[in-house]
Amino acid sequence: MNAKQTNEACKQLFDRLKANGKTGKQALIAVMNKLLKQVFAVVKNNSLYQPNYCSTLH
Repeated sequence: MNAKQTNEACKQLFDRLKANGKTGKQALIAVMNKLLKQVFAVVKNNSLYQPNYCSTLH
């Protein structure tokens, strides 16, 4: 819940999912999963968190 209030990317994801018909709990779990993936990527790559990081895998 705190990430949704303080992290703009999390808030946008939550609001987009809610607008697409997801329940509050489903949207919150999606935000949680996104944050967990970011944490694991930072740890795996032994790097610092970069809030404006853009993957080159497009």
